[in-house]
Parts: sequence; C-alpha cells; structure tokens
Amino acid sequence: MSKRIFVVFGHHNYKSGTSFNAAIRDEFTKCAKSRGFEIDLINLYEEKQIKFWDGSKPDSQILDYQKRMESSDVIVIMSDVHNYIMRSIVENFIAHTVCPPFAFSYRNLFLDYGYPVPNKLKGKTVIISSTYGGPSFLYSLIFQQIPRRIKKFVFKYLAGCDVIYMRFYSVLPNMPEKVFKKHMRQVRKTVEKL
Repeated sequence: MSKRIFVVFGHHNYKSGTSFNAAIRDEFTKCAKSRGFEIDLINLYEEKQIKFWDGSKPDSQILDYQKRMESSDVIVIMSDVHNYIMRSIVENFIAHTVCPPFAFSYRNLFLDYGYPVPNKLKGKTVIISSTYGGPSFLYSLIFQQIPRRIKKFVFKYLAGCDVIYMRFYSVLPNMPEKVFKKHMRQVRKTVEKL
C-alpha cells in the first residue's frame, strides 16, 4: 500500500554528500520511493525562516505545514542533537506545528488539571531520526535519551501518534565505512517496517 511521507529535515548541511544527516535523508527517501511511497520533503534551512514561537496564531506558512502533516501517513523528523536538544530550527518547527488546537487539545477534569486529547495527527506514524556525536557510554545510556523521550511525549502522549526511532550514536567526522553501512542498513530496515 502506498503511503505519503512528510519529511522535515533540519541540518544546515542539507545538500547530498555534505553530511551524515543528508546521507540518512537520501537513503530514506530513495528506499521509500522504491517502495512506491510519495515523499513530501522540506529542508528547513531552505525554507523561509519561521519566527520564534510566541503563542500567536499560525501564519500561512505554518498552516501549510500542518496541512501537509495532516495529509501524510508518516511524518519524519530528522536532525542532529546538540546540548540534548534537536537543532533549534527543528524544535521551533515542532513548537509551531504540533500544538493546540491542531495536534491536540486539553480536557479539563478538575480545577486546572486535565489530560490531552489528540486531534489531527492521531494515529499517524512519526519517525524521529537523531544523530549524536558523544561517544561516552554514560552519555549515550542516560543523557542522550532525553531528547527522544521528550519527542515521544509530544508526539505519542499529546498528539496520539505511533513513534519509531532511528538513532545514530558516535557520528564523528571520520566514520569508518563499516559503521556507515551499518547505519544505512538501519535506515532501510525502518522503511521496510512502514
């Protein structure tokens, strides 16, 4: 069955061959297209810069992104991780698009307490692709899990999505070919699960 995949790519080296993140994107889109999936890709660094989130109503650019997300079966967020967050351009994109009332609303139970109610993204699959450069076992085991857990909370528990991860650790400038190929196999396996 053909699926529509909305890919949000947030790395400043977005041209093919310029970064490991670009290689992940290229392999993902190539594999998805070979399976007959439709790709709707945005490179955030090529888009008109989104203003910092200030709680104001979404403008036409954000409404367009939300419409594209809503019309997709799968949403892929790709970024490297710095200081335990995805790139600020990606974090800002998520703040603008995955918010009430589009992605979820709140149902009040008592006083100021309640729970989120998923809306337009409910039941969609979200793939979070993140690369980490820290080779320390302790950082990989504990601290580098923070960004993915926060994203899981946003997409799964607020917006009602199914979440899949593609995580790549110790992504260093001189990555051995063997490690690179292993990572590309992980990308292909992720596409095969869709």
